[in-house]
Amino acid sequence: MSKVAGFFTELMRRYLPDPFVFAIGLTLLTMVMAMLVEGQAAQAVITNWGKGFWNLLSFTTQMAVILAMGYVLATAPLVDRFLNAIVARVQTPRGAIIVATLVGGIGSYLNWGFGLVIGGIIARKLALKVKGVHYPLIIASAYSGFTMYGLGLSASIPVLISTPGHPMEKLMGVIGLKETIFSTPMLLTSLAVIVTLPLLNAMLHPRDAKEVVEIREENSSEDRAAGHGHSMGIENTLATRMNNSRLLSLIIGLCGLAYAGLHFSQGGSLDLNLINFLILFIGVLLLGTPANYVAKLNEGIKTISGIILQYPFYAGIMAVMAGSGLVDSISRVFVDIATPQTLPFWGLVSSFVINFFAPSGGGHWVIQGPFMIDAAKAINSSVAQTSMSVMLGNAWNDLVQPFWILPALALSKLKLKDVMGYTVIMMFWVGAIYIVAMLAWGAQI
Repeated sequence: MSKVAGFFTELMRRYLPDPFVFAIGLTLLTMVMAMLVEGQAAQAVITNWGKGFWNLLSFTTQMAVILAMGYVLATAPLVDRFLNAIVARVQTPRGAIIVATLVGGIGSYLNWGFGLVIGGIIARKLALKVKGVHYPLIIASAYSGFTMYGLGLSASIPVLISTPGHPMEKLMGVIGLKETIFSTPMLLTSLAVIVTLPLLNAMLHPRDAKEVVEIREENSSEDRAAGHGHSMGIENTLATRMNNSRLLSLIIGLCGLAYAGLHFSQGGSLDLNLINFLILFIGVLLLGTPANYVAKLNEGIKTISGIILQYPFYAGIMAVMAGSGLVDSISRVFVDIATPQTLPFWGLVSSFVINFFAPSGGGHWVIQGPFMIDAAKAINSSVAQTSMSVMLGNAWNDLVQPFWILPALALSKLKLKDVMGYTVIMMFWVGAIYIVAMLAWGAQI
């Protein structure tokens, strides 16, 4: 296993560019494909790209907010003490790898933004505490748990299609969560991933101590210096007392939770805006004072610069894909050979391919979903299974799509090439689980 990991790590080191360069390369590749495969004129391709560049601006903001505020929540004193209690019980490098994967996976199952951040945080804590931990591997392991979001409570496609009034309701109706993430096959798939992925990751740890790269001293110093929020002034002025008022945070935090309670009691659904709303006000309560919250939010903002920079490029890519018909062409290659039983499998595979160009569950669904649902209805396949296959293809590909790993890289101070060799191996394993799940689920039709 060490030789396999070494092979992919060296491959990534030699040939994998930084995530922003990857996004530029995908942009150019998509443009060329639109012209060569779909026969679209260069002028039309450039026009679609430019017009689509800011199409996802509001969604970009939502993504940035959920990650920045997820960081605040994940570093709140209560959560920090809980993580420290877990870290204190870990003694071995392989044990640290297993724990980092579990925390990242369970956190992502509960909420993808929270899991994406908390995995990286506990990975650094474990790397500082447990001697002999291979730092690139533990960061990759914590990130690998992110694939659990596609099976979890914040899985964008299942949550969207379970909401009355969703954009495709006329085409497919409302699909309850019991038919997607809470179905027996998907619950078993979740169990298979969360049990086996940590064990696989532990097996990847180098046996030779000479191959181990531990956390660098400057990172260690940063962690020791990091606080949990502090007063924004030392003078006993009215402004200082307000900045550090626990009462203000308590009142506004309880107002936020009260609104959420009223929203649900009146039949409201869980969407991305409400998730962000809850993360914000739970964070305000856990941080204790407005000053503490602002201090931690400032730290969290440093982890999202890559998201803000790159998301418009992927919005442009999606616009070229949709405007040229590339999405339909890619999907059709797989759908044309599908049967009612195998359509979920081919949906998984096609979604994996498309996610390189559209690494967003919601945006991905907008451009691939209508074609897949039409295909499911045409051949009498399961609409719920087909929808879930697109979601899992998205979550599967995220293991090797450089976009979502940006916060983990910002927290760890590592380069993409340091961790991608490991996530490629993890991608193969998770893919095997998802493929078996889709084939077995589809066979029930």
